[in-house]
Amino acid sequence: MAISRAEQLKILGQMKDSDIDYTDAPATNADFWQDATVNIPSVKVPVTLRLDPQVLAWYKQQVPRGYQTLINHVLQKYMTDHQA
Repeated sequence: MAISRAEQLKILGQMKDSDIDYTDAPATNADFWQDATVNIPSVKVPVTLRLDPQVLAWYKQQVPRGYQTLINHVLQKYMTDHQA
C-alpha cells in the first residue's frame, strides 16, 4: 500500500542529512557550475477564465496539483507557435 504525500513529507522531514543516500548523485565542482544560470519565473497575472466543465475536468485529471500551470504552458506553446 502506498503512503500518502503527507506521510512521505513527514518521514523526509525527520531524516538527518547522514540518512540520505547520495551514491547515485555525481559529485560536482566549480567547472560544473561555471555556466549555471538562475531562472526566475515570471510574475503570473491572476485572471478569471471561463472554461467548459469537461475541459477543466480533463486538465485537473492530468495534474490535480498544477493544472493551472499546465493550462498556462499549453497557451504559451500556442502563442509561440503562432507568433508572426
